[in-house]
Amino acid sequence: MEQASGGYYIPHGTKWPIVGSFGMIFTLGGAALWLNEIEIGKLSMALGVATIVFMVFGWFGTVIRESLGGTFNKQVDTSFRMGMMWFIFSEVMFFAAFFGALFYARALSVPWIGGEGDGALTNFFLWKGYAPAWPTNGPSSIGGVFETMPAWGVPLLNTLILLSSGVTITIAHHALRAGQRKNLLIFLGITVLLGATFLWYQAHEYMEAYTHLNLTLGSGVYGSTFFMLTGFHGLHVTLGTIMLIVIWLRGARGHFDRDHHCGFEAVAWYWHFVDVVWLGLFLFVYVL
Repeated sequence: MEQASGGYYIPHGTKWPIVGSFGMIFTLGGAALWLNEIEIGKLSMALGVATIVFMVFGWFGTVIRESLGGTFNKQVDTSFRMGMMWFIFSEVMFFAAFFGALFYARALSVPWIGGEGDGALTNFFLWKGYAPAWPTNGPSSIGGVFETMPAWGVPLLNTLILLSSGVTITIAHHALRAGQRKNLLIFLGITVLLGATFLWYQAHEYMEAYTHLNLTLGSGVYGSTFFMLTGFHGLHVTLGTIMLIVIWLRGARGHFDRDHHCGFEAVAWYWHFVDVVWLGLFLFVYVL
């Protein structure tokens, strides 16, 4: 039964935090060993990733069973929502740091190395002849000559795809609130397909960048910021698509109703956040 309105559900002891801790230790330790070309690093990292996946399925499964069992009340629901809001805020700060790196390089570092402001002596003695311009691979043409990805091709198409997915998940949300489970599953499924299509086109874009444009991670400051921003965004789209698939499966099993669907709303918030970040990427990385 649901907890009394004045009470608060206190979870029982669980093994999942310690399992996740070991997973992180093996993953990060394995990555460090792998980077130092120690053979056991690959095995350790694979074991760590598998442990984390096991922990995620187990822990979320426990929470889902507790929710379906009626152990959560309004206070717990509010805590879940606040937790998701703080998580998304941390993601905002995560991308703010990378956008900050882009703006710092573009608006401050490159002009300074090119001799603007008080960087005249630096330009004269260290990088004489370097003309500040964006996009650039920096002084010494690190990585060789490259071309930028045209904004009005695949990036524009991906923008339309993500904006469309924001519409479909909103329709799915309204269908859930209206008790229309069939429409919920249809539009949620369309959202999953749009997310997967976005990832397919981004993979095609990366192959085009590496094989025809010579735009790589080694293409100086532009290449590193380009792949850092678009790559991490692609990772978030991947995680969001996986979460949407889980929510679709839960919806198909009747886990949500018009009054209790905190899990659905949390994923929907995350997906809208991914949409907004992409608009910033499209504008500042591709267009300007």
